[in-house]
Amino acid sequence: MAGIVVFGAQWGDEGKGRFVDYLASKADMVVRYQGGNNAGHTVVADGVTYKLRLIPSGILSKGKPCVIANGVVVDLGALKTEIEYLEQRGVSVDNLYISDRAHLIMPYHRALDELNEKKLGDFKIGTTGNGIGPCYMDKTGRVGLRMCDLMDEETFPVKLKKCVEDKNETITKVYGGEPLRYEDILEECRAHARYFKPFVCDTVSLLHEYHEAGKTLLFEGAQGMLLDIDFGTYPYVTSSHPNTGGVGSGAGVGPQVITEVIGVVKAYTTRVGEGPFVTELFDATGDEIRKKGNEFGTVTGRPRRCGWLDLVIVDFAAKTSGITGFALSRMDTLGGFHKVFVCTGYDIDGKIVNTYPASLETLAKAKPAYKEFDGWTSDLSHIRRYEDLPEAARKYVEFIEQHTGVPVKMIGVGAGREECIFRGL
Repeated sequence: MAGIVVFGAQWGDEGKGRFVDYLASKADMVVRYQGGNNAGHTVVADGVTYKLRLIPSGILSKGKPCVIANGVVVDLGALKTEIEYLEQRGVSVDNLYISDRAHLIMPYHRALDELNEKKLGDFKIGTTGNGIGPCYMDKTGRVGLRMCDLMDEETFPVKLKKCVEDKNETITKVYGGEPLRYEDILEECRAHARYFKPFVCDTVSLLHEYHEAGKTLLFEGAQGMLLDIDFGTYPYVTSSHPNTGGVGSGAGVGPQVITEVIGVVKAYTTRVGEGPFVTELFDATGDEIRKKGNEFGTVTGRPRRCGWLDLVIVDFAAKTSGITGFALSRMDTLGGFHKVFVCTGYDIDGKIVNTYPASLETLAKAKPAYKEFDGWTSDLSHIRRYEDLPEAARKYVEFIEQHTGVPVKMIGVGAGREECIFRGL
């Protein structure tokens, strides 16, 4: 039996979806353990591109049970749209399970998200406006609504009415916004309750049933480690734990279940939203990486900030999450450059440091210390054996392994499901 965790070791958008899709064929169940529909996974399977937001990427493996666990916050309207999107493309969701403990993103969460970002002005976080943060705030504030609440026809209207009254007071008196209509929200929620009832269950028991039967569980994270509420570039972070630590509380399993931790790393670095980015490129090279890699948000469409690979970040992710192997994506995107660079440390006030600082003020002063490498061809999509990679590309991969002490076990050489070099787990 095995529990494999796949999560982003940078700021998200590393290409987790394609590796989860690849590994799903080896797993018996795929579990999404945190985040919401602010995260987007793009998977190319059999020449077809799928853009997923809440449903685990394993849904593209026919008959594979997929779980949206308790650590996920669920926008039911967005999830329904995603289910219909998949069904229109011939993908069955009959094996989708949603935790009865998962918290619900409500219309007032989205309203508060947008109003608060507007109020913050120049100090905005750069959220997607999907209500993720306000929902997690209600969760920790013990005033949230869960899937199990939605399924109770008698008590849900009472709980919802209290929530809407309280939120309308904040919306109108703090932000000067327009109040939301309780009756409209209740009607929408009742329709959702009827639609989602077949999907909702006790997923904790389901996961343990599979684990005790010796099945392999694949845990899929959203966003990236540097958006972690504790270890990320706070306050420019998400409201959950994308790293390995989020699996236990987000899915309801103990640490003994986890046997392999795969940190997904782009061959370069990207970021969406506000906050410091030490290796960010503001020149033609950065623009070329963005263009070649189609670096625009799956959910927002926003152009991603691009820069060279930062091993200070990657090493920090390895240490704090117990990474046992890297999945390196976009080697083909980085191909074609005459020279490529890797940041191995930060120059802060004339001193080279190799640890990732907590203080944003300290990070703002950091300058990258680079190691230079020869480039390689971008025509890698046909390669399936590591030995067949260009020598320069192999030197790049091996330096990552030497610097971090973590083996690179998977290498993405193209966008397609099959365009991957697998070096074993």
